[in-house]
Amino acid sequence: MKVAVSSSGTNLDSQIDPRFGRCTYFIIVNTDDMNFEAFDNEAIALGGGAGIQSSQFVVSKGAEAVITGNVGPNAVQTLSTAGVEIFLGQTGSVREAVERYRKGDIKPQGSPNVYNHYGLGGEASGMGRMSGMGRSMGMGRGMGKGMGRCMAFGMGASGPIPPDFSKTASLSREEELKQLKDQANDLLGQIQTLQARIKDLEKK
Repeated sequence: MKVAVSSSGTNLDSQIDPRFGRCTYFIIVNTDDMNFEAFDNEAIALGGGAGIQSSQFVVSKGAEAVITGNVGPNAVQTLSTAGVEIFLGQTGSVREAVERYRKGDIKPQGSPNVYNHYGLGGEASGMGRMSGMGRSMGMGRGMGKGMGRCMAFGMGASGPIPPDFSKTASLSREEELKQLKDQANDLLGQIQTLQARIKDLEKK
């Protein structure tokens, strides 16, 4: 069986990269004999869609499971649709994580634990992570066009910024439609993440 691990290096002793969509490398490990291949992550520099492209890549390599630190809603949806199990919150070396997987010491998770675009710019330091503390900050998308999106981080902000459709006046119908759909998908992903966190907290 093949598993894909987000890695900061190209061998089994490399540390796990906490980012999935924008990790430095993917290491595809055969859990039967621990043979592996390392691949550069071509999605690392994408402004958007890194999670989806990375998911499609590991699926194309035959991975049936992903081991990483953090995964956003788009990647979760793509991986889940392909039947790939997701193991989040993993640290240490690639070898250690795969051994935990082989022993059954880690459990799959079906919900994202970060927002879309985690690992891009300032979010790489963890500001984009879901912490369950209800912090939010409006942040514009598309070079100032469109509506604000809710992100974890901020001081005293009361919630997401409402849509400002006046800023989309210069867009064509198709461009505005695509932008609004992207923003709606972001918000849906954020709602799913919040709901998953609420459920986790209610169980404790």
